[in-house]
Amino acid sequence: MPDYNIKLLASENALVGEGPCWDPHLGVLFWSDIRTGRVFRYDPETGDNELIHHGKYVGGIAVNKQGGLVFGTWEGVQLWRSDDDFQWLHHGETYQFNDCFAGPRGEFYGGSYFDGAAPGALYRFETDGRVETIAEDVGISNGMGFSSDLKTFYHTDSPIRTIFAYDHNPETGALTNKREYVKLGTEEGIPDGMTVDAQDHVWSANWGGSCIIRFDPDGVEERRISFPATQTSAPMFGGDGFGDLYVTTAYNGTGEPPSGIEPVNYDFNAHRGGELYRVHLGDQGIHGKAEFEANFKWADR
Repeated sequence: MPDYNIKLLASENALVGEGPCWDPHLGVLFWSDIRTGRVFRYDPETGDNELIHHGKYVGGIAVNKQGGLVFGTWEGVQLWRSDDDFQWLHHGETYQFNDCFAGPRGEFYGGSYFDGAAPGALYRFETDGRVETIAEDVGISNGMGFSSDLKTFYHTDSPIRTIFAYDHNPETGALTNKREYVKLGTEEGIPDGMTVDAQDHVWSANWGGSCIIRFDPDGVEERRISFPATQTSAPMFGGDGFGDLYVTTAYNGTGEPPSGIEPVNYDFNAHRGGELYRVHLGDQGIHGKAEFEANFKWADR
C-alpha cells in the first residue's frame, strides 16, 4: 500500500465542502461550502484560501471560456465574475443544485437536491439556451464525469449508493443505455462527488467512509485513499501535470443524531470534516486531465 502524504490545506469548518474546480489558466482551485453560501479560491503558490463569494448557495462551479465562472446555485445557473458582477442564465427554485460540471461542447450539467422534500433531477443547460432533463427521480444528484473518448458518461445517485454509466454521443450529446457501473453496500459510505483521471479510472468520494475510491473502467475497485475526515465529499485533479488530487470534506451533521445514511458501524465520535486536503499522486504515475470549460456568452451591458 503506498504511503500517501495527505496535506491539510485549509480549515474553513465547511458545512458541506463541495464543487472543487481547478482553473489551469490561473493555477488555482475554486471550491464551495454549499450550506453557508461561500466560495473559496485556493492558490497553491501562496497557500492562501481566499473567500471570493458569500451569499447564494453554490453546489458546483465551472470555468467559463467567455470570462468568469459558472455557478450552479440554489436559485439557478449564474455567470459570475464577482458578487457585484454576475448574470443569471436560468433563474428559479426548480434548480437547487447539489453538484455541477461543464461538458465537452461547453454545456453545463446541474443535479438538484431538495432535502428529501422532493426527488431531484439532472439537467443539461446548452449554450443556445435549451434545457434538457437527463434524469428524474434522483435521490441526491451527485458526481459526474466523462471517459477520455467521451463515449461514456457517469452520474451518481447517492442514497441508493449507485454510480450509473450511460453511452454518450460526442456529436449530439445524446445519452442512452443507462446501466449500473458501481453499487456500494451498506457497510460503505455513500458515493458523492467524482472525477475521471487520464487512465479512465473513476475517483469517487465516499461520504461517511473516510476515503476516495478509485474504480477501473469495469467498476472494479483499484485502490482507496483514507483521509482524516469521515465525510469526504468531492475530488478534483490539479497542479502540475494534474498530479495533485484535491479533496473537499464536510462538517455537516457533527453532534447531531444519525441521519440514516451512515455506513454500518460508523464511528459517530470521529471527525467528519470541513477542510480542504491534497494528496500528490503524480510520482505514482497517476494524473488527472483538464476538466471541460463552459462556453456561455455574457449579455451586453
